[in-house]
Amino acid sequence: MKRSLILPTLACALILPFSLAVQAQTKATAAEATAMVKKGVAFIKANGKEKGFAEISNKQGQFNDRDLYLTVYDLTGTVRAHGANEKMIGKNLLELKDIDGKEFYKERIELAKSKGTFWQDYKFTNPTTKKIEPKTTYCEKLDDLVVCGGIYK
Repeated sequence: MKRSLILPTLACALILPFSLAVQAQTKATAAEATAMVKKGVAFIKANGKEKGFAEISNKQGQFNDRDLYLTVYDLTGTVRAHGANEKMIGKNLLELKDIDGKEFYKERIELAKSKGTFWQDYKFTNPTTKKIEPKTTYCEKLDDLVVCGGIYK
């Protein structure tokens, strides 16, 4: 009987670390979010706002990777580009609250005006899992815009 447990136990021991590694690779990291935001800012500077907004909003473009995508807002809270949901473009989200009642867009605009670059925590729907999850987002102010990319915890 002990012999019959050896093979399944060995299989689990070999498969579990691989499975956890694959799962970890599906989520973006803070370093990846920071790098993508910096790349997005550079792209807008080099190509102009309209081309930048179009590329950032392209789900198959260079600014969309797993659960990491960029969003761009103007300083009134209006979405100018959105890598996960093009229906958000043109909407003013200043009054939007997360599930805990946090006015995270209003806070984001204030942080952009006062700090320029920052990390922000809130809860948001993960586009890959479709569940509301804790999220932390890195943002940089670029003239009258805020360029952001976040990771799910």
